[in-house]
Amino acid sequence: MTALPPALRPWASQLSLFPDELALHLGPYVARLSAALGALRPRSEADGGEPQGYDGLTRRGTYDRLLVSEWLWALESPDELVRRAAFGELSFLKPAFRQPQGARRTVALLDAGPDQLGAPRIAHLALLIVLSRRAEAAGAAFSWAVLQSDPGKGAFSEVTARTLNPWLAARDLEPPTDERLAAWRDALSLDAAPEDAWLVGDARLSRLPKATGLSRVEVAEVLAPGTRQLTVDVRPASRASRSVLLDLPPPDTSVRLLRDPIQKPRVAAPVVPRPSQATAPLRRFSFSADGKRLLLYREDGSVGAMAIPHSIRATVPKARRVMPLPGQVVLGTGWRHNGGLIILSVRGNEYVLHGKLRGSSRGKPDREVFHYEPTSVELWPLASGAAPGRLLSCEDSNGNECLLLAGVNNSLYLVEEDRATRRISVFLVARGVTAAAEVNRKVVFVSRSPPAAPGNESTGAWLGVVEKDCVRHLPLGARDGDAYFGYLDGAAHPDAGLLAVRHKPGLWRLFRSDGAREIEFSTDMSVIGVGTCREAPGDPGLFVLDEDRRTLWLISPDSRYQLTVTWDGVMHAEASHAMPVLGWMLRGGTLVLSNLREGGILYQAMPGSG
Repeated sequence: MTALPPALRPWASQLSLFPDELALHLGPYVARLSAALGALRPRSEADGGEPQGYDGLTRRGTYDRLLVSEWLWALESPDELVRRAAFGELSFLKPAFRQPQGARRTVALLDAGPDQLGAPRIAHLALLIVLSRRAEAAGAAFSWAVLQSDPGKGAFSEVTARTLNPWLAARDLEPPTDERLAAWRDALSLDAAPEDAWLVGDARLSRLPKATGLSRVEVAEVLAPGTRQLTVDVRPASRASRSVLLDLPPPDTSVRLLRDPIQKPRVAAPVVPRPSQATAPLRRFSFSADGKRLLLYREDGSVGAMAIPHSIRATVPKARRVMPLPGQVVLGTGWRHNGGLIILSVRGNEYVLHGKLRGSSRGKPDREVFHYEPTSVELWPLASGAAPGRLLSCEDSNGNECLLLAGVNNSLYLVEEDRATRRISVFLVARGVTAAAEVNRKVVFVSRSPPAAPGNESTGAWLGVVEKDCVRHLPLGARDGDAYFGYLDGAAHPDAGLLAVRHKPGLWRLFRSDGAREIEFSTDMSVIGVGTCREAPGDPGLFVLDEDRRTLWLISPDSRYQLTVTWDGVMHAEASHAMPVLGWMLRGGTLVLSNLREGGILYQAMPGSG
């Protein structure tokens, strides 16, 4: 790791567990807490033990241990001997004692209950480093455990990545109990005159009867507007207490210390796959209609569906891939939460559906719900480089599944399957459809053309909501109609969630539960989605790609936030409307998923990876 400041070098071994930037934030807390705890002093002569020779010199002692050189004063200058004895200047041999191994031990029990969730655990982490190094310097054993854990599983004896991971996951909704503390005292034999045993947690630990005789470190967060501090009160069992006030690190650093302080950037060695294992280059990606899966389209024509990780530490299962048969061209893809990957392809003049529609043929005819002409249309293969359309799934009043196709020819189509012959037909439902998604288990879409209803002469964008027995149409009051659905945690539109619709070039309207607001920006920028970011979770806006094709922004009605600057040009980018995730694909083929709520990279796939 990077060379630490001289004041932190005593803890270099322990701090090497963490990335350099976290070690430099954690180091000052370690130094201040170490000064408050003090060193683990060895037992004095009064403590007894088996004699084991001498250990240096001392200014006090019996005269049978007086140095031989001091006796010369009695012969040469008796008055000087008396003076040196009166002023404590004589030198004596200091006896050494062999200490019982069981008595030289430091024990720490950490509270992981509701009082210590969040920022206080940063102080817990620093205290573990301090106590570990303190015991090591005194030649003592070190044991530590989470107070709410099972004493039968034993305590940890070191502070390493292996032992810290269970502590990171140990969060309990129940405060510590006297029965659990008593069980730990029995398991660690703390009732036999504990020399250096510490309880780390809230001040309420002092009320537990079994806490008697144990040292305590009380950690609390300062509750004051605009203040980010911790108070740490060190209360040794046999010495006066000391207090330390710690300023918390920046929010993003605090999150890393609480969630994954051990994670270090890894530079993986380049792996050249064998021809039989090589993965076709990625051509395009998109989010599924429910926004919870990533659909991957590769140059060999295959389609994959990948789960979106919830954190950088999550294990991402291998994407499920489907290779169409020779002669089949993919028209649309989708993911159903209880049905998996579904693909619509065309082969010659026939449609092929990969995946079975659920339900029976009984119920209200789809024609009465969507008002389409009963003539199947022919969809031509997509243009080279274009992504397949989006398949959306909904249910009618009888539980039968309806499948809709959007993103092809700016229209919305109904995909029907003859239950007896498995023949697939496609019917035109609406024209001028600019966006479609599944929101709250309903299909919603935005279209430029008004619904086909007698006497309806309104123009501009409309919102269509597919119910179980009809399609509701709501005017949006925007003239253009280009639209994006997005993610907003609260205050979203009751039917569409977060919705942005273009009114005219450079002017968009943002629809929330409290009405619509306008966003204006340069027409040189490209809109790629709508949502929020970590810097402004309650200020939604448009995700836009700057004209340099590398800088991504969030532009809200009131402000502008820079999300990231990529190392290469962005070929394609879009945001999920079901979770705070933004994805982009670079010119070199690298795919990146970013966490908009907490910042940082969720997933990254280099060219050729599966």
